[in-house]
Parts: sequence; C-alpha cells; structure tokens
Amino acid sequence: MIPRYSRPQMTAIWTPENRFRIWFEIEAHATEALGELGVVPKSAAKALWDWWATNPAIDVAAIDAIEAVTKHDVIAFLTWVAEQVGDEARFMHQGMTSSDVLDTALAVQLAQASDLLLADIDALLAAIERRAFEHKMTPTIGRSHGIHAEPVTFGLKLAEAYAEFQRNRVRLVAARADIATCAISGAVGTFANIDPSVEAHVAAKLGLAVEPVSTQVIPRDRHAMFFATLGVIASSIERLATEVRHLQRTEVLEAEEYFSPGQKGSSAMPHKRNPVLTENLTGLARMVRGYVTPALENVALWHERDISHSSVERYIGPDATITLDFALARLTGVVDKLLVYPARMQKNLDRMGGLVHSQRVLLALTQAGFSREASYALVQRNAMKVWESDGELSLLELLKADPEVTLSDEALAENFDLGHHLKHVETIFGRVFGRS
Repeated sequence: MIPRYSRPQMTAIWTPENRFRIWFEIEAHATEALGELGVVPKSAAKALWDWWATNPAIDVAAIDAIEAVTKHDVIAFLTWVAEQVGDEARFMHQGMTSSDVLDTALAVQLAQASDLLLADIDALLAAIERRAFEHKMTPTIGRSHGIHAEPVTFGLKLAEAYAEFQRNRVRLVAARADIATCAISGAVGTFANIDPSVEAHVAAKLGLAVEPVSTQVIPRDRHAMFFATLGVIASSIERLATEVRHLQRTEVLEAEEYFSPGQKGSSAMPHKRNPVLTENLTGLARMVRGYVTPALENVALWHERDISHSSVERYIGPDATITLDFALARLTGVVDKLLVYPARMQKNLDRMGGLVHSQRVLLALTQAGFSREASYALVQRNAMKVWESDGELSLLELLKADPEVTLSDEALAENFDLGHHLKHVETIFGRVFGRS
C-alpha cells in the first residue's frame, strides 16, 4: 500500500520482519510440542528459544538472497534460521508442510489487523455518538430521492450511522473469529507425519482456534468472508461520506468538512472549500470492495491445494486492511470536526413553503371525513402551486383559502407543527444507544 494512505501500526503487521517472526514462533512452538512427544529432542526447542531470547535482528536481505536460489520462501527462512541456531535447527519443520506455516501466519496477521480495525471502529463510534447527542434535536430536512420529504434531526442521521457501524463491529468480531484458525496438519492435511496435538499446542500458544479439517491449506471460504466483511464496512464508510458530500454542496450547505487555517481548496479559485476528505473516502471504499471478488475467487482451489490464492493474498491482505484502517481513522476525524449549520438546516426546512407537512394535512382531512383519494388530490393540487413557485407561496395559506377544505384555520395550523415530527427522537435514541 502506498504511504499516503497508510498508518504505521497497521503497516507494521505486514512487514517481512513481522511475518518472519510469526513463522519462527510457529516453528518453535511446533518443535516444542514434538519434543514433548519424543519425536525430536527437547533440546531442539530450547536451542531455538535460547536464540530467540537474544532478540535477534531478522536479516530480510539474507533470507531473500537464499530464496533467490531456492525459489521457496519457507525453505529460505528455515535455512537462514539454521545458520543462526546451529545443528539443533535440523529438527524444525518435522512432518510439516509450507502451508502450515504460511496459512497459520496469515491467520495471525489478519487477527492482528482485525484488532486494530476494531479499535478504529470503536473510536469512530465514540465520535458519532458524541455528535449525535450534540445534535439530537437539531431539526433538518429528511430527503427521499434527493427531494425534501419530512423533517428529521441531524442527530437521527448520525444515530443511523452509529447503528450501522455497530452492526459492522459485530460482523468484524465474527469475521475475526472465523479467520483466526491454525492448521499444522502436514501434507494434504492428514496428520500422517505429525500428531494433531502439535496443532493444538501451536494454536493455543498463538491464540488461534484449531482448524477442524484442512486439506493442505486452511479453507478459503474463511478468507472470503473476512474480506467481504471489510467490503461491507467500506460501503458504510462511503454511505456516511456521501451524506457529508451532499450536505456540503453550496445549494445545501447544512454541514461541511473542517477547513483548517492555511488550507487551500483550489489552485484556480480561492473561494473553494471542497469535501476532499469524504471524496477520498469514497475512492478508498471502492478499493477495499475491489479486493472482495479476488477473495471469493480464491475459494475454489484445485483438490487439496494449489497456490493460485497465494499471489492474490499477498496483495489483498496488506492492502485491504491498511486501506480500511486509514479510511476509518479519516472518517473519525471528519465526524469529530464536522462543521454543522443548524440555521441553514432550518432555512432549508422552511424554503418550500411548508410542503414538508403535506402528509399531516392529508391525514387530517381523512379524519374529517374525506376519502383518501379526495384528500390526496386536494393537498396535491395546492402543494404543486407551492412547488412551482419555488416556495414563494405558502401551503398553509393556500389551504386556508381553498373553499373545499372544511378544516378551520386553527385545525389546519396544528398540522404545521415541526415538533410533531420529532416526538419519538428520544425513543429512537434509546433503542440505538441504550440511553436518551
């Protein structure tokens, strides 16, 4: 992933050094378990751990040089470790196959990445919750098809986002559990040359679950679900980002991204304040979703194993998690510093001459004895005059002047009360946040 959209903690998970350290721990724990079984001398694991206790530097260049000859990354790593540890290292990898190391290490890396992403979501949820309560009763217009519908509050918009990301958190917890499995089952997954207790030992040491049945690889439906979950989270990021982008349009301008001192919006037009962060988030979401299809296509491997999935995962493992980590952090910043303009929200609410209250009038007329069809026709006839006047006319005044409307002026006016639309906000907040 390019540095522009990377954060250090997530990037560190995907460095060669971290990968090789996980490989070593897998091999050392397996050697330890084999020693307890009497398959190899216990001194072999001790030699490995004694060397590891010196906190040795991982010489990535040296391992790469060996791989240039062997054309096999795991063999290159084992060869390099043997050069450091000495004769006892020959007992490493007894009865194991490369996928035991590669797949289990990938599970550890994806679990590590999940933990960072969960922390990112928690930070985002906290920011959304704070701003939701800040604007719980800030009235604004709700839109359907991009057109004014009925009043809502800006807090409700944020409550919707909070509930969505809360669901995403649950999905990611499940995806983490699904991906965090260990396979130390040997060639074609039969445990022919290594006891299943070794797998259980390594899994326990690494905080993984035992893969119930592997072939020579961990089944890739697990990975497909993991990356699909990241794709859903990315789509939720884009949904909230798109909302901000719309609200920042000049014709709307109900909210906008924070514009910092010294920031420039355009190389040509000094007046510009553009929604660049949320536009960027829209693009990043597309990238994360783009990794889902290759993950789905990785599920169908040949027989007990092929490596068509390997090159794909070398891309999508780092790129999807690094991109999503960056995007979640950026969205948290957008929400935290979002500039909100309640006066403009009220102005937009009022600009169409009371059309937002048309349904209440429709219902009041049906309660007064009109058929629904007659009520609809009567209200729509007057509403279209307001629409065509671009809000210069008033729906309430037109209805008062309409001889077919039998409701009193006072009864009509009661249906133009903004508070009516906000009376259940507390209930919704209680459902979403567990408090109001």
